[in-house]
Amino acid sequence: MSGSKPDIIWSPHHVDQYVICDSELSLYRIGPVGSAEAKAGTLPLSEETAATLLAINSDTPYMKCVAWYPKHEPECLLAVGQANGRVVLTSLGQSPNSRCRELMGKEFVPKHARQCNTLAWNPFDSNWLAAGLDKHRADFSVLIWDISSKFSPEVSVPMEKIRLSAIESDSGLVVTKPLYELGQNDACLSLCWLPRDQKLLLAGMHRNLAIFDLRNTSQKTFVNTKAIQGVTVDPHFPERVASFFEGQVAIWDLRKFEKPVLTLTEQPKPLTKVAWCPTRTGLLATLTRDSNIIRLYDMQHTPTPIGDETEPTIIERSVQPCRESVISSFAWHPSAQNRMVVVSPNRVMTDFTVFERISLAWSSSTSLMWACGRHLYECTEDGEEGLAADRDIATKMRQRAQNRYGHDTVQVWRNHQLAGGDDPQLKSLWYTLHFMKQYTEDLEQKQQGSKQTLIYSGIKNIVKSSSGTTESRRCWTGSDSPADVACYHSEERSLALQLCGWISRGPEIDIEPFLKSLEQEGEWERAAAVALFNLDIRRAIQILNKGASADKGDVNLNVVAMALSGYTDEKNSLWREMCSSLRLQLKKPYLGVMFAFLTSEPGAYDGVLYESSVAVRDRVAFACIFLKDSQLIRYIDKMTNEMKDVGNLEGILLTGLTKDGVDLMESYVDRTGDVQTASFCMLKGSPGDVVKDPRVQGWIENYRNLLDAWRFWHKRAEFDILRSKLDPSSKPLAQVFVSCNFCGKSISYSCSAMPHQGRGFSQYGVSGSPTKSKVTSCPGCRKPLPRCALCLMNMGTPVSSSPGTGKLDEKVDLTRDKKFAQFNNWFTWCHNCRHGGHAGHMLSWFRDHSECPVSACTCKCVQLDTTGNLVPSDSC
Repeated sequence: MSGSKPDIIWSPHHVDQYVICDSELSLYRIGPVGSAEAKAGTLPLSEETAATLLAINSDTPYMKCVAWYPKHEPECLLAVGQANGRVVLTSLGQSPNSRCRELMGKEFVPKHARQCNTLAWNPFDSNWLAAGLDKHRADFSVLIWDISSKFSPEVSVPMEKIRLSAIESDSGLVVTKPLYELGQNDACLSLCWLPRDQKLLLAGMHRNLAIFDLRNTSQKTFVNTKAIQGVTVDPHFPERVASFFEGQVAIWDLRKFEKPVLTLTEQPKPLTKVAWCPTRTGLLATLTRDSNIIRLYDMQHTPTPIGDETEPTIIERSVQPCRESVISSFAWHPSAQNRMVVVSPNRVMTDFTVFERISLAWSSSTSLMWACGRHLYECTEDGEEGLAADRDIATKMRQRAQNRYGHDTVQVWRNHQLAGGDDPQLKSLWYTLHFMKQYTEDLEQKQQGSKQTLIYSGIKNIVKSSSGTTESRRCWTGSDSPADVACYHSEERSLALQLCGWISRGPEIDIEPFLKSLEQEGEWERAAAVALFNLDIRRAIQILNKGASADKGDVNLNVVAMALSGYTDEKNSLWREMCSSLRLQLKKPYLGVMFAFLTSEPGAYDGVLYESSVAVRDRVAFACIFLKDSQLIRYIDKMTNEMKDVGNLEGILLTGLTKDGVDLMESYVDRTGDVQTASFCMLKGSPGDVVKDPRVQGWIENYRNLLDAWRFWHKRAEFDILRSKLDPSSKPLAQVFVSCNFCGKSISYSCSAMPHQGRGFSQYGVSGSPTKSKVTSCPGCRKPLPRCALCLMNMGTPVSSSPGTGKLDEKVDLTRDKKFAQFNNWFTWCHNCRHGGHAGHMLSWFRDHSECPVSACTCKCVQLDTTGNLVPSDSC
């Protein structure tokens, strides 16, 4: 700080006051804009704060450095270092009754005049003031003054270490004898007291950093370095010190002072100031010359170095408090978090807050948490039922997994109800898979294996394989009109109608069961449309009338029924003209396509086929009845491509579980992220090459990982079991087996390799039946198996046949649950002490003990089982 470039210092005891130092001292108070303190003439610092000038002191010329007295009394006492080496005590706005009056104007004069570079008050003994001076021949450059001393020195201080006297000129306000003199024949550029001891002083000398111990000033600890400027101690970690040289900052650990533990990235311009944040651990701010950017280094995660050669990692970022002006200096606020005030060369000040980097943590249960400064925020998803449709897909999948979604392999269609029953695409998907499974079973009974794979290949492949399509002319049922309509029939088209759900199993084409099911669900418009598409206009009118009279029915359906009753096939009739113009005004799509069908030309049914609000299965079924082979194939191909592009699950009806189905499902997963539905769907009936598709395997593994992340371990195990049943190739190999201590062979494998024995792994204690043969030795080498630490019987002996274990068996209750009884015979041992025995015995022992049951073994086996303390989130 040289007169032309101002510096800024916050008051150590008034959080709203600071001083600007250049050619004069200016005391400011900072406050909110619009407050009583923010009077006319205040300087705006930000949108919320402004500064008010309280006092000016211009009595100390040639200022080079300033230090604020650390105690509350005397108030606003400042030490000013001058270009001639003198240190002057001055004040700003002091009270007339304060002790400051006694010290104000007091000067501390070195033996030889030279520039004073730095000042530092002792934080423990506030009467001690250290001054760092330039070099002058063999004189000392570090002088420690006692601002309260006037007379002879204390007897306890050795005379050879201090020279204390006061020249009584100017009423004793000039002191020429310092309390301590250090750093002979050198220059001091920076100083700071070490918080761990009041008599330790760290000084940046000309060629080294030196630690002076005032209890023995003849010795010092030093390290040679060029980084000697701006030494400052981390207030949160007193062993960590920062210093700089030109554009490079060095971080030191005083416990291993041989070299810096970290050297920060060198800046292109020389540094002018470094400062630790007083409210944030490990945050260092640096400023370079002629720059409007302050660079921040975050070292909060590495407070101590690990090893001699390990450098702690840091997070580096830059902030720009003011966009236009260059920053001359800055100062952290002593108590407000991450707040600083910067000043430009022309004294333009800015109040600025450094916002923390926000760290996000998203739990597997969709709870979002983030840290900002000292605050921790949590955001959880709203649990209201009305917002179910807007919930994140992870929340939906978690809820569905708890409902065992996808596991109903008998009534496959029920899986959409387990998913909530509110998604029409899922409903269509699971009904499609249900019909595919149903008709596959029918073909198995009829021993028509060649057509089983055709069903799961989708309607697209079914209609392409169609042969022998016949055309017939059908008349309307329940209408006086003599007109007939061209319809097309084939075995493949009938199968397609069955997959669409229009007709049930059997040789006869009967849509009445389907119509009754729609009526039961209250889908009156859809039922009427299906009846009309099957040329039964009277049945359609009956359904509409019934829907109008039902509870919560639409009375307007009577009007539609009345309009249907006037149907005529005359092209120029008024009825056809009115229906063609007014059908577009109908809000319910099924009512609109009914009149579109009645008013269409033969073979031109675009008004029905391309109505997107109508279910895909209904449009496909309509096409299978009224379109020629060539038209049907083109329409199905077009619909398939549309479904694949948008990822509409209704398109599985067309693509089946084929490569096209995987492409469609990929679009669906990309759009929704629902790997759960994709995994279950692809496992239901896909051929082996489709299941082995990398995309399908990726969905399955991601879903398994999700279940593990939710701690749904039982659900994940159930999914693996279902997967192995539906896809036998995915059944995992044995990952854990019991091997012999002597020959190393698997006991179960050795047993299965002996066909003459005719026994499986159950003979080693899995079944728990007392009638099973006892195998107490290795089948490979015939060495005896280890003994149970509790019953002392060889492993392989079933628990129920072990003598002398009546109490244990009663306690574990082995006969109550067969599955649990099987587990009780498993081999169990501690990975630490290698002792063990039957699982049932070990469980019983560790209910009452934490120590190993083997005598003289002090292993706390049960306390080492950390995973055993985890509780699964699901329950079975």
